[in-house]
Amino acid sequence: MSDASSSLIHEIHDMLLDCGLFNSLQASDLLCAAGYFSISRCEQNEVICNEGDAGTFMCIIHFGAVSVLKTNSNGDAVEIAKLRKGRAFGEMAVLDGERRSASCVAISECTLLILAKDSLEKMLHDAPKAAAKVIRAIAVSMSKRLRMADGQLVEQQL
Repeated sequence: MSDASSSLIHEIHDMLLDCGLFNSLQASDLLCAAGYFSISRCEQNEVICNEGDAGTFMCIIHFGAVSVLKTNSNGDAVEIAKLRKGRAFGEMAVLDGERRSASCVAISECTLLILAKDSLEKMLHDAPKAAAKVIRAIAVSMSKRLRMADGQLVEQQL
């Protein structure tokens, strides 16, 4: 491994540590996983993904904010969430292979950690234990969001 790629992996490792999503991973697993992520930067108002697109990657916000938009029955885009540092998005499509359920747009300049679907599959092949821990951490995060959404739906019914 070259010094440049080793430096990039350590930078990504530090960013993954900072996001909190993978706090349950051991340091060695996180360092291994870091080699499968990349860094992307987005400008304000840049579309990151569109509802209905193939889900080929997921993102973790390291810096900035992202608006999640869903099209309603009238064809209007409705903001369903604003995501900030540490939040992941796009993971459903990467895990289940379905199309994007919403659009995501940068509402400020953003730095994103990207895990491509093919990189996740490569990690599953090359480092299955680390990959399983990454997938579990993603699933736990999604489960927490689903529980919160369920609670919000109940409150709206009252």
